[in-house]
Amino acid sequence: MLHIESTNNNNSIFFRKKAGVRRMVKHNLKIDMTPMVDLSFLLISFFVITTELSKPIAMDLIMPKEGIPMKVQESNALTVLVGDNNSIYFYEGTWEEAIQNNMISKTQYAGANDLRTIISAKQNKLAMTTALKGGKDGLVLIIKPGKGASYKNVVDILDEVTINQVKKYVMVNQSAEEKEWLKNQ
Repeated sequence: MLHIESTNNNNSIFFRKKAGVRRMVKHNLKIDMTPMVDLSFLLISFFVITTELSKPIAMDLIMPKEGIPMKVQESNALTVLVGDNNSIYFYEGTWEEAIQNNMISKTQYAGANDLRTIISAKQNKLAMTTALKGGKDGLVLIIKPGKGASYKNVVDILDEVTINQVKKYVMVNQSAEEKEWLKNQ
């Protein structure tokens, strides 16, 4: 409430304010959002890129149909036997010829004479032979995992298939003779 008092001296008017809390003057607040927008775009782009890079990649596995076995040209065939305890054996051609000529060899996933080198050598051999149809792409890799083969071993072989760009590969069961031979090794 305001009181008006008059004095005798100058007839001037004085205003008195009521005692209490002084009101705060509110100013218009202006915030620069540019740094916040920059930071948000950086975070969005970071998360978009990392989710794109971390997507799982699946590999197609084509299994043969049940029925009459398909004939494979013996000179194009490379068979990989996966046994227990990370043992890998390979042979070219048919099982009968490989047993007869003692051409079944042991290999490993890494080292001097690893599976990648063997597949690559077979592809180069087929590429050099012009009489064979398909050349390098004519290779047919037959993968035969045993009952004791681990999932990791089979995936490692499929990785080698992808690395060597093998166009034709198949995964089949081992024959009784192959199982018996692997037991004796």
